[in-house]
Amino acid sequence: MNNNNALLIIDMQQEDGFVLKNFEAVQANTAALLETARSQRIPVIYTRHVNQADGSDMPHGEPRDADGGPSGYRAGTRQVEIIEHLAPLPDECVIDKGRYSAFHRTDLDARLKTLRVDTLIISGVLTDVCVLSSVFDAFALGYRIRLVSDACTTTTLAGHYAALLIMANWVYALEILTTDQCQRALQGLAHLSLITEGPDEFAHPPHAFESTIARLQAHLTRTQE
Repeated sequence: MNNNNALLIIDMQQEDGFVLKNFEAVQANTAALLETARSQRIPVIYTRHVNQADGSDMPHGEPRDADGGPSGYRAGTRQVEIIEHLAPLPDECVIDKGRYSAFHRTDLDARLKTLRVDTLIISGVLTDVCVLSSVFDAFALGYRIRLVSDACTTTTLAGHYAALLIMANWVYALEILTTDQCQRALQGLAHLSLITEGPDEFAHPPHAFESTIARLQAHLTRTQE
């Protein structure tokens, strides 16, 4: 087993409360990552966002139904289950969480330490919420992070890229890769990725947002030599 890396798939659930950009492609890329991780015997860990049905564990302001329970990710419903064709194998770990970060009030850190994992490969949804929170907490806990950019998404491309740029600017232990290049890396092959050289490397004024996205993408999609 490759105990240096683990694949962390965040909240790829049936919940349909959001329209997600390029979600079919993200699912296909997640399936490809799973295939490679399993073939390389890399541990796979899933998270599910689950709110207690009575709403008792919800933070202030989170949307509720008329009965006071959560309007999404409600425990006991089909919506909290992992998407069927990405479902975990019997020996793969599923961690339920009631907040954005995969580490908040969970035993994820302890499980990773038991496996002697020092590098997390992270994918899932939403890029600008649960993925972002989990990446920052993983960094604070001392993990190296490989973030798979095209195996993540959120409700808008602007939100997706804004989150990628925030992480690229401030998570110094971060490597951003596409699915194809992550698969190459896990197979020990030469690969392309973005590792920033200093803080705020992708700083930009609002009018330069699109050109900054193009600069980030250029790092991820250069022709392989």
